[in-house]
Amino acid sequence: MKKLFLCVTIVLLLSGCALFETSHEMEKNAQELVSDASSAFVAGDYKTAVKAYTDLKDWYPFSKYASLAELKIADAHFLLGEYDEALLAYEDFEKMHPKNEAIPYVIYRMGLCWFNQLDSIDRDHTPAKNSLTQFYRLMDQFPRNEYSEKAKENIQACIDNLSGHELYVANFYMKQKQYAAALKRYEYLVETYPDSKESKEAQAKIPRCRELADKN
Repeated sequence: MKKLFLCVTIVLLLSGCALFETSHEMEKNAQELVSDASSAFVAGDYKTAVKAYTDLKDWYPFSKYASLAELKIADAHFLLGEYDEALLAYEDFEKMHPKNEAIPYVIYRMGLCWFNQLDSIDRDHTPAKNSLTQFYRLMDQFPRNEYSEKAKENIQACIDNLSGHELYVANFYMKQKQYAAALKRYEYLVETYPDSKESKEAQAKIPRCRELADKN
């Protein structure tokens, strides 16, 4: 019985300490939390910034700083290279604030989250495909925005990656003597990326590939 009483007492004491600490932390007002978070962000301490901005968002959800906190949390994850977390945060921001003036920037950063994960042409082409989708969406919705101009600089790299991937796959099928599959990929490449150097190579290979496919 004494042991039970002692355990309960310890639990209550620990709970009391936790409540005291939480109450003590919440003595900071929204402006103070913004100051703490901004200082950490500028210093490159992005993990501390995420925590401070998250506290601000959770403790003062109706503060004028709440939307800023949401955006900076996404930015901090982006700068940490935590692209999955950054994407989710940017997507949530766009859903919650679709008319916000920062939306072009948000879409651009979503494109960069994928763009920064571009790999060699023999690897998964999903990052190139998804980044291109975001950059085109940005240019379509905000054609004269400064971030649309920035997106143009990355679009060609995405196209080069995707056309390179298609040629790699088509050549692989050709080597494996899967001529019908190779022909399909060559034709898709020419149709989808007609101005690429890979398209010219594919055009040169199509006649022979078609001939071999017909024999099989």
